[in-house]
Amino acid sequence: MKTLTIIWHSRTGAARQLARAMAEGARDAAHQMQAQLQICELPAEQATLEELLQADGLLFCAPENLASLSGEMKAFFDRHYYPVGDALAGRPYGIAISAGTDGAGAARQTERICTGWRLRLCAAPLIVRNGAQTPQAILAPKTLDGTARAQAQELGGLLAATLLLAA
Repeated sequence: MKTLTIIWHSRTGAARQLARAMAEGARDAAHQMQAQLQICELPAEQATLEELLQADGLLFCAPENLASLSGEMKAFFDRHYYPVGDALAGRPYGIAISAGTDGAGAARQTERICTGWRLRLCAAPLIVRNGAQTPQAILAPKTLDGTARAQAQELGGLLAATLLLAA
């Protein structure tokens, strides 16, 4: 059975909701294809090297903070970058970023790290912008709208189908 691993970090709830929606989309795709797919949702601070290496496909989901990845997501990559080496080469991946008004910096940073691991990007990064610009709005709990949720489900479904069709 193939394994799709979603590694996420969230500060205000938006990235966590994106990760859940991606998992739902992956489950739906597997169901439609009448195939079995193991989906692992892992908080970045808890994800282990073994879990990462067992993944057949990966989805990374985090907020953008100060034009780059959130610290905890960056710490995940820092902990695992060199131990992983080339072990994930060729595996498909996707990116979802929760941002106020930009998100490109965090997406670009994630792509650069994944390029070093020689992963294969399956879709353009999904950047969900909530428009928050004041400290209060940035720190406030977030709720995804229907469009963002649907986009995340689509990304999860795409990664699931990519894995299942490669079997």
